[in-house]
Amino acid sequence: MANTNNDTKVVTGKVRFSYAHVFEPVTDDEGKEKYSVSILIDKDDKKTVKAVETAIENAKKAGITKFGGKIPANMKLPLRDGDEERPEDEAYKGKYFVNANAGTKPGLIDRKGRAILDSTEFYSGCYGFASISFYAFNTKGNKGIACGLNNIMKTEDGESLGGRSRAEDDFADLIDDDDDESFLD
Repeated sequence: MANTNNDTKVVTGKVRFSYAHVFEPVTDDEGKEKYSVSILIDKDDKKTVKAVETAIENAKKAGITKFGGKIPANMKLPLRDGDEERPEDEAYKGKYFVNANAGTKPGLIDRKGRAILDSTEFYSGCYGFASISFYAFNTKGNKGIACGLNNIMKTEDGESLGGRSRAEDDFADLIDDDDDESFLD
């Protein structure tokens, strides 16, 4: 059955992914394992920015009982400005970002709808679309709206943000493309 909570769910426009942990969970500060990714949204993508802002407002209203019956004036919000919070990071320049998390492994497909199973195929720096949901939280005195990670569609490669290069690139000049030689020779 499809998720019908459209008031707080967003399928983004084209975004870039950073700090991608979608194949294996990482342990957070509280000892919980979770999958996560930072989703970089171009500030010029007004449609996605508006959809995220609307979903956040809807999550505030839906979570009013978690907040004790009224929306707090000071709360943590998931849509952040990369120019203000990460001015030293070129990847975040001219971008908004949300950090999306999930307790279960997100669906990850390519543009043709095929599952991506090889962890080298999806990495920090590639581009695509994300399905995310927003929800209210009130834990240990912290109140706000969080971003849940549903699914990801990778559409294209990009320069790796992790600083790691691919073996194919490192050894491009050394790879033997000659198919005429037999491995038995």
